[in-house]
Amino acid sequence: MKNSKTSLATSLLLLPLITFASSNAANKLPSSEAKAKLALAKAAQNPLAAMISVPFQNNTNFNIGPDNQTQNVMLFQPVVPFDLNDEWNIISRTIVPITTQPDYITQDGTKTGLGNTQVVAYFSPKKAYKGWIWGVSPLVMLPASSREYGSKEWGGGVSALALTMPGRWVFGGLVTQVWAPSGDESNQINSTSMQYFINYNLPDGWYLSTAPTMTYNWQAPADERWTVPIGGGAGKIFHLGKQAMNASLRAYTNVVKPTDNSADWTLQAQITFMFPTK
Repeated sequence: MKNSKTSLATSLLLLPLITFASSNAANKLPSSEAKAKLALAKAAQNPLAAMISVPFQNNTNFNIGPDNQTQNVMLFQPVVPFDLNDEWNIISRTIVPITTQPDYITQDGTKTGLGNTQVVAYFSPKKAYKGWIWGVSPLVMLPASSREYGSKEWGGGVSALALTMPGRWVFGGLVTQVWAPSGDESNQINSTSMQYFINYNLPDGWYLSTAPTMTYNWQAPADERWTVPIGGGAGKIFHLGKQAMNASLRAYTNVVKPTDNSADWTLQAQITFMFPTK
């Protein structure tokens, strides 16, 4: 298993590097076209871009429980920007998880249902401050369809992010705090998530990327609170006809996990439909 994970991670990283090494075709692009591709790539990697997008992100978590079972979480995450005034945008994002739980979690066979849906609306200034783009948002969490897929209680919280995009790079970070204090203890949530993201854009729409999400569960015992993944992968900006698209594949290993029965690693595949402003 370790060898297969290493081979997968190596393949993900080598694919865009090989493309970069043989980029004669990309170098023949007119300067304006190359710049347009880079601008579209940066917009795709900017969570606060004033662009409608519809991402589908599939996360497959491997080796859960003593029998090494698999969990799958498909995230449907439509993003819609609103022009508030001359100085501010509102960037709304709804995160709808469709979760397939293994028998180890349900104790009644494999089951699929809706997890806790989160709705955020980032208030973000239209002009960057010294090269930095930022946004803050309240958060509303809707109950899961069943306790097998999340909490049955309503929740709330806050979220904040910031990023900068020098040259071909995109650097940023996102912090989110969620509370669901009501109901019985098994339904209560007090969780902090922290995500950093780093992208390097190669020629012809390719890019290298890492965007692991670390979580801290304040409700868990002190020695079972952290989940810390590391890893990364690659992606590409392209068009299907006139439709702008973004596809990526990443792999993450949990170097710190709450218990021995928590997932060892995650394979993340994402496809995004983008609708840039003309």
